[in-house]
Amino acid sequence: MSLPESARLQLTPDLNLCRILNGMWQVSGAHGSIDRQKAIPAMFAYLDAGFTTWDLADHYGPAEDFIGEFRRQWVAQRGEAALAQIQAFTKWVPRPGRMTRQIVEDNINISLRRMDVSSLDMMQFHWWEYGDSNYLDALKYMAELQAAGKIKHLALTNFDTEHLQIILEQGIPIVSNQVQFSLIDRRPEVAMASFCEQHGVKLLAYGSLCGGLLSERYLKSTEPGRWDLDTASLRKYKNMIDAWGGWSLFQTLLQTLDSIAQKHQVSIANVAVRFVLDRAAVAGVIIGARLGIKEHVADNADVFGFSLDNQDYEAIEAVSSQSRNLFQLIGDCGDEYRR
Repeated sequence: MSLPESARLQLTPDLNLCRILNGMWQVSGAHGSIDRQKAIPAMFAYLDAGFTTWDLADHYGPAEDFIGEFRRQWVAQRGEAALAQIQAFTKWVPRPGRMTRQIVEDNINISLRRMDVSSLDMMQFHWWEYGDSNYLDALKYMAELQAAGKIKHLALTNFDTEHLQIILEQGIPIVSNQVQFSLIDRRPEVAMASFCEQHGVKLLAYGSLCGGLLSERYLKSTEPGRWDLDTASLRKYKNMIDAWGGWSLFQTLLQTLDSIAQKHQVSIANVAVRFVLDRAAVAGVIIGARLGIKEHVADNADVFGFSLDNQDYEAIEAVSSQSRNLFQLIGDCGDEYRR
């Protein structure tokens, strides 16, 4: 399997990524146990298929360690030069409080060691409490570490438009902001996307499949109870569907997506991902990889083999127009984490 050229994006002059990123929240333990002996070979399968870009975090269980082990095995089998094929974007999610260069550097060094790299491809920074302005100190120290060569690119996770603007006004070079963006949660379209386009910042979208709810599995199904949802993702995004418009309207959306999918001979998930990828500000969509448990490599590849047409968009908008305004209900991107 080989992905077309359209599957890749030149995010910066020195960073070319796959537009579907392999999400590693699924190895954190909140989605069932992951067998390391099966996980690493599964990572080889993703990379060999062209899915070269990984999204992870310091708090995603063994995710950073998996990247380190994968890199070592990749070198052993494919050679040192082959490491250039891999992009791994991690996150730092500290507790709010006083930030010093030593605190920041110590944490960056942990990720460097776990991932077995001399420089992080991208560090995506998250901050829980805007009332604590130490996040600006943390980012300034990260910018210093970037200049020192320990970080190649600085990015954010779940920052709203207002605070993204504050950060950019401080002269901190942000290349992307990772936010929830799906057919259910279209809040980035309100303010974030246009601001990012104006300032050269791209979006990395997560939750675009609502943890798997946007799939044939839930088409024409009765509404699941909490105990029917066996992963943290399913529980999280079912709550978002409830806020958006409820299970009945969600079924209408799935039926609409199924008709579009059948027309293009793809899956509902493909349609959902294609919709988000087509937003101008979006660089890539993160799709969870349950390594060694459930693989979607072939299905993910189908995203790059079709395009949505005006009729498709009109059908989707006809359903979306019936939903609640999540921007008014929840707030801007990431506000659900700071309420």
